Amino acid sequence: MDAKLTLKLDTEIIAKAKEYAAKRKKSLSKMIEAYLHALINKEKVQTVEEPEITPFVKSLSSGVHIPDDLDPKQEYRKHKEERHS
Repeated sequence: MDAKLTLKLDTEIIAKAKEYAAKRKKSLSKMIEAYLHALINKEKVQTVEEPEITPFVKSLSSGVHIPDDLDPKQEYRKHKEERHS
């Protein structure tokens, strides 16, 4: 069931949003509804608990710590240079 909602927004934002919606051949109302729907669903996804790690998956762990700032492409280049030198 649809219901009417009144919002107060900056007139420049409204104009740009209408242009954006028109280019995509959608109504501004439908775009806002889709955005709010995405926000609600994103929040639901973020509140899901961490999955349980099974003993089998734990057994696959090598115990090697991988730094958060590791650049895989750079590491691969180093590997190739070492291999071919």
